[in-house]
Amino acid sequence: MQNFVGVGVFRGRVIGPVRHMPAALAEPPAGEKLASSTAPETAAAALKEAAAAVKAQLLARAGRVEGTGREVLEATALMATDSMLIKAAVKLINTGTSAERAIWEAGESVAAMLQGLGGYMAERAHDVQDVKSRIVAQLRGVPAPEIPDADAPFILVAEDLAPADTATLDPSKVVALVTAGGGPQSHTAIIARALGLPAVVAAAGVGVLADDALVFVDGAAGVISTEPGDAERAAVAAWQEQASLLSVFDGEGRLADGTLVPLLANVGGAADARAAAAANAQGVGLLRTEFCFLGNDTEPSHADQVAAYKGVFDAFPGQKVVVRTLDAGADKPLPFLTDTSEANPALGVRGYRTDTSTPGVLARQLAAIADAAAQSDAAVWVMAPMISTAAEAADFAALCAEAGLRIPGVMVEVPSAALTARHLFDHVEFASLGTNDLTQYAMAADRQLGALAALNDPWQPAVLALIQATVTGAASQARHSAAQALEDTAPKPVGVCGESAADPVLAVVLAGLGVTSLSMTPRALPAVSAVLRTVTLPQARALALRAVDAPSAAEARELVRAGLPALAELGL
Repeated sequence: MQNFVGVGVFRGRVIGPVRHMPAALAEPPAGEKLASSTAPETAAAALKEAAAAVKAQLLARAGRVEGTGREVLEATALMATDSMLIKAAVKLINTGTSAERAIWEAGESVAAMLQGLGGYMAERAHDVQDVKSRIVAQLRGVPAPEIPDADAPFILVAEDLAPADTATLDPSKVVALVTAGGGPQSHTAIIARALGLPAVVAAAGVGVLADDALVFVDGAAGVISTEPGDAERAAVAAWQEQASLLSVFDGEGRLADGTLVPLLANVGGAADARAAAAANAQGVGLLRTEFCFLGNDTEPSHADQVAAYKGVFDAFPGQKVVVRTLDAGADKPLPFLTDTSEANPALGVRGYRTDTSTPGVLARQLAAIADAAAQSDAAVWVMAPMISTAAEAADFAALCAEAGLRIPGVMVEVPSAALTARHLFDHVEFASLGTNDLTQYAMAADRQLGALAALNDPWQPAVLALIQATVTGAASQARHSAAQALEDTAPKPVGVCGESAADPVLAVVLAGLGVTSLSMTPRALPAVSAVLRTVTLPQARALALRAVDAPSAAEARELVRAGLPALAELGL
């Protein structure tokens, strides 16, 4: 037996045959020139036509999926006709390079530039590599490499997956996902969680596994084992039996002593919202409004936005729906809003900051949200991403007031926001911790790099301390307000809508730190609920203190797991 260890990103134990992602498209020969009978203008036109065809294909695939998968495909589609990529390729064509070689070299150059920027832009490099190959395949008239098909379910093994491939994984065929690269917050990991697919990333060496070899995958422990025996088969059987205990959420998130911790859903559109409501989510903790903008060359109309938001609100009458305003920039460039020439877009004009460079888009979005809310029975809260200062929080709250939205909030993704939370709460009514970005920024660790997976871990004590600081800021602000008003004031709500909320063990820590709600992929609701119901609030607080005081992420995780004996019974 041979073992490979990576980072587990979604629980589950399976045994199945290996299928490798097909080899990448063959590189056009270096120095390949235009045919003597082909004019550069003709080759450039053919290239643009192929790029447009690839964009159309990806958008068509996006129309067949929902949520995160749709967002990823739409963002990748935009990259296929990215002006920087196409202009670089046309410039090479004009020097006599073949169209296939030109787009290949241009793609390599753009991807290398993005990779060098790190952070979100490194993630866009995967898109460039993907669309570069797809355009070459289109020019050659051959199919691009796709996820393999098979009569029986299989375990997909790859160096990494292009976002467009990850977004269309079929869980009835792919029963587990293993990659040598990637990180715990990559698109591959996020979509695996959304699909409920056992997955391990950053598992070095798995490329040597032979096709059809039978392997055991433990998505919680992050282990892949060859030649599974009786122990592994027993572990799979036990998981299948225990999984039935974690298949249904009854619609009430609470601790063992009755303390309420509402469990909400992250959604990306009306279909997602209806599925979340069917899964008994207690509301929406994150509505990603990018679904209304991605794939468009121009800003959507007021009517289109109202209809899109109302579709989500109508799925949760009488319940809370937290809307995140447009999080454009960095990994989600929009032609009418963002500057793709920024040297470091991950630290540039993104999220709320786009209102400073392109004023008006945010105000128009808030007006559409307000109109949709007025036509619905949902309790609509609105928050801005990438808020860094109290002044920004105040400006956003003023914009919400002008639109008639009464409950403004902020995303805490930047360490400065966590450390000055008390001042932010002077202006807004709630905060939601985006732990994916908070971890990446706090640890200076690109979430796409498997080599940095240990740093890019929300269990890092530094990240937990920032969460604690945010909750403390909410409580301090409440006490400050109470002193002024001479009456008791409850702390303002602090939720978590990052991927960490979907970790049943970390959810206990978050509750213990004072987080008031958790929002996640609907598939995670039953497991998170089951574990929360095994601890009281004092027990959760004690475990949270252990985690914050731990010297490392690994020790924090182990200390908390050791304090949760019910995990074994639940198969977690």
